[in-house]
Amino acid sequence: MKGLLAQAQSAPGQLLSTDTIRQTLSALEGRFTRQKVLVLIPDHTRTLPLPLLFRLLVEVLHDTAQLDFMIALGTHPALDETQMFRLLGLGAEERHGAFARVGLRNHEWQNPTALQTIAVIPQERVKAIAGGYWHPTLGGDVQVRLNKAALEAEQIIILGPTFPHEVVGFSGGAKYLFPGISGPEMIDVTHWLGALAGVRGTIGIKDTPVRALIHEAAQQVPTPITLISLVVQGSGISGIFVGDHLSAWEAAANLSKEVHIVWVDRPFKLVLSCAPPIYDELWTAGKAMYKLDPALADGGELIIYAPHLETVSLAHGKYIYEIGYHSVPYFLGQWERFAHLPLGVIAHSTHVRGGGTWVNGQEHPRVKVTLASRISPEDCATLNLGYLDPDTLNPEDFAHKEEEGVLLVRKAGETLYRVKEGA
Repeated sequence: MKGLLAQAQSAPGQLLSTDTIRQTLSALEGRFTRQKVLVLIPDHTRTLPLPLLFRLLVEVLHDTAQLDFMIALGTHPALDETQMFRLLGLGAEERHGAFARVGLRNHEWQNPTALQTIAVIPQERVKAIAGGYWHPTLGGDVQVRLNKAALEAEQIIILGPTFPHEVVGFSGGAKYLFPGISGPEMIDVTHWLGALAGVRGTIGIKDTPVRALIHEAAQQVPTPITLISLVVQGSGISGIFVGDHLSAWEAAANLSKEVHIVWVDRPFKLVLSCAPPIYDELWTAGKAMYKLDPALADGGELIIYAPHLETVSLAHGKYIYEIGYHSVPYFLGQWERFAHLPLGVIAHSTHVRGGGTWVNGQEHPRVKVTLASRISPEDCATLNLGYLDPDTLNPEDFAHKEEEGVLLVRKAGETLYRVKEGA
């Protein structure tokens, strides 16, 4: 299948009805009869009405021989059964009743037996894709490993939203393969390439080197891929695009560019960026920085307000505490100290910290990043972040002060703020 099979888009300020969503998804009915289908879905760190979509899709795919849903975790922590049920809005009784035939699985990025090599991208090809962002720290040839379930299936369906994204430009699409269900090699090289390009030079841009690298890897996947790409606003859907993974993603990214970017007249000197509870680790709550970095003035301060947050990262916390949060030049200026660490972890560090320079052995960050969470002052100092007691902050004190250079973002992480060109 090439191009768009079905699509629906709401009028500005409105959302699609359940009937419209059902009708759009019904274009898939009968296309996978007696086939083994794997559906890739996001975890709880992405906003979308997944319980509704899960039910509608199971209904549409009623005649498949086997239907499995896999949570495309990347390196996020695996979900237990209770968390899976909550993610999909399932009760235990209906899980073992009406939905008993549906398989539910986590991706296992750290389990070599769960992965299979499907290709190798030569270093020269990586260089060509990276262009001016190429750096020797990206390494040599890149092994492309994928969860075996994607190769054992006869069809892959990707179901997920598209938002501006700090690593790839816009999320969604083939990103649910790489890094969603890939091995660590693609995770590391894509994230570090994104770090070398910089958040402000990547986020909210459709055509990026990382997106090109992901699409390069996706060409090597032998299983046919269908994409259901969503544009989410609030708790509903304003756009749904069904088709091949290139066409459906491009259509969703075009709409996301219209609805998920707020253009401001001038940069702000202080931003209180409220990370919602769906971000239960700093690994994901860092999005409260990424989406505001382009609207933050040089020398300004961004406060990540997350009074629920207690954990830096279950999977990567050891490494993050070892290196702290710093800019790209800090690492490149003394690479011998950090070459042994996963590139994806170093990339995360630079994304949260923002830009900066490294001059005569001293780091000079572009902005100040302060954490107002349950992570202690001592840990914040170790992490090279500022600290504020969240109990002393009232977000309303930051409201309606845009003329003073102060911005309150009540739900950060998915809407991008960027300064108008020429402002």
